[in-house]
Amino acid sequence: MIIGKNGLSEGVIREIDRRLKEKGVIKVKALRSAIAVTGLDRKTLARRVAELVNARLLDVRGRTFVLFRYEDYVRAHGGGETPNSGYKARGVSGGERAGRRWSQRLRYPRTS
Repeated sequence: MIIGKNGLSEGVIREIDRRLKEKGVIKVKALRSAIAVTGLDRKTLARRVAELVNARLLDVRGRTFVLFRYEDYVRAHGGGETPNSGYKARGVSGGERAGRRWSQRLRYPRTS
């Protein structure tokens, strides 16, 4: 999903919400023009979008950020566990998890 020169229009927010319902986790990229139009910095823009679609902001890298909604993720992926949720069962320590990607750190995501 890309946020363009129209900024945070109703259509963009509606499309982000639709894709979250469909997949549960999505990446969103804000173009430079979107940041200029909204007048927000990249992290504030990401937090604002997450707030508007009632999602959790997982990561911000440059102008790209990742949004996650637990209920939709579970529904989209068959009601199973979140990815790599067996860390405790396998005896993997927190230090070993530190270097893993955000998608591999979804143990028990907070919904707030």
